[in-house]
Amino acid sequence: MPVRLAQDKNALTFYLQGEIDHHGARGIMLTLDREVAARDPGMVTVDMGEVSFMDSSGIAVLLRCWRRLEETGGKMRVRNIPPQAKKVFVAAGLHKIIPMDD
Repeated sequence: MPVRLAQDKNALTFYLQGEIDHHGARGIMLTLDREVAARDPGMVTVDMGEVSFMDSSGIAVLLRCWRRLEETGGKMRVRNIPPQAKKVFVAAGLHKIIPMDD
């Protein structure tokens, strides 16, 4: 699964595409980990506008990034969440800890 990245000062935006399932989640985690560690952003936005499917592996991806940012004082939000992915997030209660925009 491709991950595009944009940086604006101390903020990173990750654009996720395709399916986030157990096959692709590890690669996404490694990409997010590497870029967050290298750039030490104050804010990370994960844009899911081009995600076609997500299972519980997507929860692990976002939680791992959120935890890393919490340790360093950074913030995170998720935007452009497709309806199917939003159902997964809400069922898991993820929306209670990570801000999510429609």
